[in-house]
Amino acid sequence: MVKAAFKKTSPIAFMRGLTFPGGQQPVIHGDGIYLRYPRIADYADWAKLRGDSREFLAPWEPVWAPDELTRGAFRRRIKRYQKETRLDSAYVFFVLRESDDALLGGCTLSNVRRGVTQCCTLGYWIGEKFARQGYMTAAVRALIPFVFRTLGLHRIEASCLVDNDASKSLLARTGFRQEGLARRYLMINGQWADHLLFALLKDEAQLG
Repeated sequence: MVKAAFKKTSPIAFMRGLTFPGGQQPVIHGDGIYLRYPRIADYADWAKLRGDSREFLAPWEPVWAPDELTRGAFRRRIKRYQKETRLDSAYVFFVLRESDDALLGGCTLSNVRRGVTQCCTLGYWIGEKFARQGYMTAAVRALIPFVFRTLGLHRIEASCLVDNDASKSLLARTGFRQEGLARRYLMINGQWADHLLFALLKDEAQLG
């Protein structure tokens, strides 16, 4: 059962920074996990998890900047996240384990388009020691009602490398349908790479 720790709010509120009365921010609860906005205080846990998982993550991500794991780079990252949220263009969440608040990974809703599109793009990453344990599946399942009910969007898009079997399985488990192939779609690990394209529509989702 997925629970969100906030009341239903008009999407207009989210264009003003996705906060609630009293300045509260959303916490999204799923099966053994919860999602919340990243904070400056997360730096040490984030840097260790990303650093320890570097070889595991490298094949699936853009090339890291030389200062990728520095405190200054993380601070700039947080400021960018906050700006994107205020502009209603992206929403970034860290995924944490409920039992001990361990940082597991992250989910991003980027490229939010309003108007006649009402769509966003889902991305995610998980630390190596937490992979293949169901945590990210639980996180994506928890995030889907937030996208459709709270943000008021109509469609979630996602993509993955053709040989990323774990990601393909995750998207299938959470209700996404494969729609096509985008040739040389994104530069991943220093090379333009083909990606499989997936999408989930509001009327197809299991919202509980």
